[in-house]
Amino acid sequence: MEWRDAISTLGGASAAWPRLEARYGEPHRRYHTLAHAAAVVRDSAWLAAGLGATDRAVLAVAAWTHDVVYDAKPGEDERASAQWAREALQEAKVGEAHIERVEALILTTITHDAPPDDLLATALLDADLAILGAPKELYAAYAHGVREEYAKYPDDVWRAGRVAVLERMLSRPLYRSEAARTRWASRAAENLAAELTHWRGGRTDHR
Repeated sequence: MEWRDAISTLGGASAAWPRLEARYGEPHRRYHTLAHAAAVVRDSAWLAAGLGATDRAVLAVAAWTHDVVYDAKPGEDERASAQWAREALQEAKVGEAHIERVEALILTTITHDAPPDDLLATALLDADLAILGAPKELYAAYAHGVREEYAKYPDDVWRAGRVAVLERMLSRPLYRSEAARTRWASRAAENLAAELTHWRGGRTDHR
């Protein structure tokens, strides 16, 4: 769902799109760009296809804004993105209940956890991880892009942190919904395991 359509469905009128585009177009971004946000919008809409129009609009706004602030500061970025969304929705005259729901959804991306019966969070979180189950060349581009976004860290520091992240992801189910597991889980496990082997091997060429 396009940004303007989602805001309209929620009873608002927003001029925030150019600011959102500018945020996602910041030069330090390599993976967390507008293309990523659009992919999350698309995949979350597929996962939430059976929900009502209002829920799907709330989900779309959360997907468009979940990485609108991105400075490679986990936790801080998500909270700042939630605040950005709040201010944009207030400006658009969207109701407080919808604003609170969008904020809450964005904040679930800090831990990638939410109550199991939260269907909107399930769709957002599964869509956010869809790249992990992409074909190898797209996964490689994602991994390279994220490494570039964290370029301030030397390879030894990055390697230790990335190995811990990969091990954690491989130790638990990645996807909350059956649809997402069916579509992405098998390939995601292969991609994550291959990247883990790469970093454990000490290579620094990111290929």
